[in-house]
Amino acid sequence: MKDLSRKKFLRTVGTMVAGGAVAGISGSLMLRKAGTSGLSPAGSASTPGKEAFPSPYTRVSSFAVREDIKAFGQYDRKLYIAVANAVLVFDYYGKFLHRFPAGEVIRDLAVGEDGIYLLYPSGVEVYTPKGNLSGQWEACSELSNYCSMALSPDGVFVTDMANKNICKYTNRGVFLKFISSPDMFIIPSLTFGIAYADGHIYCSNSGRHRVERYTLDGAYAGAFGRPGGAPGLFAGCCNPVHLATAGGEIITSEKGNPRISCYGSDGTFRGILLSSALLGGGHAAYDVEVCEDRIFVAGKDRVSVFRYDERLAQASVCGSCGAVCPLRNGIL
Repeated sequence: MKDLSRKKFLRTVGTMVAGGAVAGISGSLMLRKAGTSGLSPAGSASTPGKEAFPSPYTRVSSFAVREDIKAFGQYDRKLYIAVANAVLVFDYYGKFLHRFPAGEVIRDLAVGEDGIYLLYPSGVEVYTPKGNLSGQWEACSELSNYCSMALSPDGVFVTDMANKNICKYTNRGVFLKFISSPDMFIIPSLTFGIAYADGHIYCSNSGRHRVERYTLDGAYAGAFGRPGGAPGLFAGCCNPVHLATAGGEIITSEKGNPRISCYGSDGTFRGILLSSALLGGGHAAYDVEVCEDRIFVAGKDRVSVFRYDERLAQASVCGSCGAVCPLRNGIL
């Protein structure tokens, strides 16, 4: 049999991710002081645990995909869900529209006006809304192990777990630059989430239990987060896993004790939106997307839809939050 190249091997069967603790990382890592960022630590230390709290959100619907969800995204009131060898397209209410074939090991998916971008461990493919391949490019290095991606008006940003950096491309795949953390990215597993909001890129430095912010030119602009199990802190060896945005707010999703939380763009902790019990339990992080006044959450083979409930919110931190947030268009 003809030997496969490393890139083809990664695209076909994926990669093994080394587990375990990262030597030399203290549980009391402090934030780098950012002179003009305005970002600050969130919350205060507490004993880790599955704390009970009132959620301001109600599950209004859910639908089964019947295949393990690898990644998902939303655009123009449609949901795009990646499974092994295909992308499934649903409308805003969970009605199946169509599917098209794709590769086996899809790490992430992002959708914009230029098309549907699929991220693989060693490259990117771009498809039209009808599912026709319109572009593709290989990773910057033979050693790359791509994890997550985000689209911005200024290009495509991809996190590389192996090389511990962010790669910036044009929307057509022309490589522009590497972005590195001034404190070094520590990424023990596939927990290198990234999202775009209001002219900045936010990414998880999960081994340091924090979220870092960068300009679109790659300049470091601050960070927030500390280790711990209390609300507003990030527990475990590598959290947060997934990031999303809503009207400038930053949405984080954690594993271990799965929960989805909200922060202001300056790192101010708003509150926990969805608890482990409400999400469905387990240990894996739930992927999250926000569209208008709905939170879409993907776990295993199912997508659930949550909306803000004004009655429940009266007993939650969301009820007293003064932020302008699209998610607070409540239901009775």
